[in-house]
Amino acid sequence: MILRSGRWRCGWSTDFRDISCQAARSSVRMFSVLKERVGEILLPGDEFCCGPQDTLPLTDSGKSERLVAGPGLRRSGDRLLVSRSGVLRHKEPNKFWIESQQRRYVPAKGETVIGVVTAKSGDVFKVDVGGSEAASLSYLAFEGATKRNRPNVQVGDLLLAQLVVANKDMEPELVCIDGSGRANGMGVFGTGGLLIKVSLGLVRRLLAPRSDLRADLEQLFPCELAVGMNGRVWVRAGTVQQTLVVANLLQSCDAMTAPQRQQLFRRLQQGAF
Repeated sequence: MILRSGRWRCGWSTDFRDISCQAARSSVRMFSVLKERVGEILLPGDEFCCGPQDTLPLTDSGKSERLVAGPGLRRSGDRLLVSRSGVLRHKEPNKFWIESQQRRYVPAKGETVIGVVTAKSGDVFKVDVGGSEAASLSYLAFEGATKRNRPNVQVGDLLLAQLVVANKDMEPELVCIDGSGRANGMGVFGTGGLLIKVSLGLVRRLLAPRSDLRADLEQLFPCELAVGMNGRVWVRAGTVQQTLVVANLLQSCDAMTAPQRQQLFRRLQQGAF
């Protein structure tokens, strides 16, 4: 009886190892198929399954890593489903997402957004961040704020804040301080300047570490930009005319390819406008 029990234990252990190996191979195969499709336009309903001959490791070291499905991609068992139309993008080592021209913003925890104060209700400010409902912001969620030293926030002010609560069943909550209690650039801003609305895809292009669009803007004339992940961009340049030019350029670049954008910027530098 003891030997029989031991054989059963060994059998179960072997089965679990086989399942683990199969899951690892499935992840590797899906990674290989995804990498071949990077840069292509995908539509909702497209899916990625394991190919029969994909056996490449996820990294050069051969270590298996879990695939990270970003916005526009959803896991379903051993399949990866596309839930949004757009271009498939990849970030090393294992992150994939769909880049689209979506304008509707769904609040997500940890994102920095630009909001407009719409009301003051007791000790809480109501802030419009472009979602389905207004977010709440406590007067204590500012650097150095106390019950006696309240921040000077008025209805209509622009705020750069971070989402700390973003749940479909709860009201979004904002703070204007980081984890160490510092403002770190957040808070009331926007004296002068112009607030515009762009697509979420353009926002990610502006916030990229080596953004070609941001580099082209810097070559025209100096300007200030505050970019929120909710598709709002605040612009201020040296003059009102330059501010309007930058705002119009950003909104025009939403639907332009890289060569078209470069041609437009060259015409601007030559004084064609």
